[in-house]
Amino acid sequence: MLKDERFKGLTPNSLKRDFIAGLTVSIVAIPLGMAFAVASGVKPEYGLYTTIIAGILVSLFGGSKYQIAGPTGAFIPILLVIVLQYGYEGLLIAGFLAGLMLILMGFFNLGNLIKYIPRSVTIGFTAGIAVIIFSGQIGDFLGIEGLEKKEYFHQNMIQIMQNLDKVNWFSIFTAAIGLAVIIFVPKLFPRIPVLLVAIAIPTIIASVFYPNQVVTIGSAFGGIPQGLPRIHFPEITLEKVLTLWQPAFVIAMLGGIESLLSAVVADGMTGKRHNSNRELVGQGIANMVTPLFGGIPATGAIARTATNIKSGAASPLSGIFQGLIVLITLLLFAPYTAYIPLASLAPILMVVAFNMSEHKSFIHMVKLKTSDSLVLIVTFLLTVFVNLTIAVPIGLLLAMASFIKRMSEVLEIERVIPARLKNNANDEMHKFESTCPQISFFTVEGPLFFGAADKFESVITYHINKRPKVLILKMKHVSIIDATGIANLSSLVRDFHKTGGVTLFSEVNPKVEHMLKISGLYDEIGKKYFFQSSTDAVDYAIGIVDSEKCSLCSRKGSPSCNVYLKGQNIRATIS
Repeated sequence: MLKDERFKGLTPNSLKRDFIAGLTVSIVAIPLGMAFAVASGVKPEYGLYTTIIAGILVSLFGGSKYQIAGPTGAFIPILLVIVLQYGYEGLLIAGFLAGLMLILMGFFNLGNLIKYIPRSVTIGFTAGIAVIIFSGQIGDFLGIEGLEKKEYFHQNMIQIMQNLDKVNWFSIFTAAIGLAVIIFVPKLFPRIPVLLVAIAIPTIIASVFYPNQVVTIGSAFGGIPQGLPRIHFPEITLEKVLTLWQPAFVIAMLGGIESLLSAVVADGMTGKRHNSNRELVGQGIANMVTPLFGGIPATGAIARTATNIKSGAASPLSGIFQGLIVLITLLLFAPYTAYIPLASLAPILMVVAFNMSEHKSFIHMVKLKTSDSLVLIVTFLLTVFVNLTIAVPIGLLLAMASFIKRMSEVLEIERVIPARLKNNANDEMHKFESTCPQISFFTVEGPLFFGAADKFESVITYHINKRPKVLILKMKHVSIIDATGIANLSSLVRDFHKTGGVTLFSEVNPKVEHMLKISGLYDEIGKKYFFQSSTDAVDYAIGIVDSEKCSLCSRKGSPSCNVYLKGQNIRATIS
């Protein structure tokens, strides 16, 4: 820690700033920690344990100077499904495995790769998560008791519709007060911690005016214990690992994406640079340790990180102070949390869901009516009606397919005709230039990879069906070539060679030439058939064609190409 550059330059003033920032963030983190835990199907104290432990560990070992970690809304759908399918113990194991995966991602320098996940996928599952979070709070908002959390969205909605006759008007009133506080207090009193007030006021009103009329944390969960639990190692077996690795991978991916997005936001606000791979390692350590204390998966929280920066944070100590303050609060005030109505947590999560939905970006992308729109909608619908474990992989596969299709369309193959000088107006020569049967010249532009390799081979094969003597391929603008591209190019060259033809290459991109050498195709073709200049390639081609077999040059009175080139110093130029 002392050698960590993020902690350099600490002064009494910076310590003061970090403490104030940590105190401010803790006021926001406490209600969110409890709300996210309840929404995930576990006890509220588990959210507080996560806030404390993950907040401290990510600040100690992460790669961002201002990152605040803890439970977030993005995890709610996947955590709820895990709890419903595998129980709370299964959630702890999945969180532990996700932490291990994050550490491995960091060690193998995969931090930058996560940034390449398409925006259509991230907006799709984020909007889907927002819908699930919002709809999941309707029951508590309406005060309907006895609802069982279901795995699928439509099951929960049907259950709510079937129990509308059990609406509790005291709960609606309590939730409405909390919602009004969240909407109007920031406008009137911007410096007041609105989330804490949104819990405190409804709690006081419910306790004073209609006690025992609404479901509270005490009546639902038996209250929150004071202090952290003892370390408990979940029973990890091979069978459980094989069962939980997929949801654990989704947790790791979501955690990695959100933490790095949060770090990027922090960089933009401060002008600093985070270390992506170190951030993944820090998040991994936090997610491996947190389950040992009963905590749920955590990641970097964008809103809390922004609050940390706006509150004057100077170093990662602000995140450590935040965790310690939440711990002290838990030790001192845990008994009082029993009076908090669940209806007061519902509007907090509903507002969180609305803010994270990115509804403007969602609508804009749908209006584009492109392949991105399709990826967005499919990912969104799968997230809502199935789950994230299915939505994210399928969304990525669709995005990859769309990318491959677009990249294959980038490849252009154009047949080029050697042009004579402007001062040569021989009509017969012009006819030769446009119809020469012995030389075929093609320029190839774009990536020659598995998505475009078949197009490359089929287009050129079609145009040389009359079997010219020489095939010239100008590959200056072929940016990459993969194994499939090399295989198709090899097939083309070998088939053409079997008919007695010669293939020449001009202006080959150095990276492509390197791949050809590695594959052995370069040596198979022969170094002498590679030219730095297209003009030199054409000159060589003209030198090896048989003018007597040419349908144009063999005509009586028709000049030979060699005669024109050598006798009149006419050189071919390539467009």
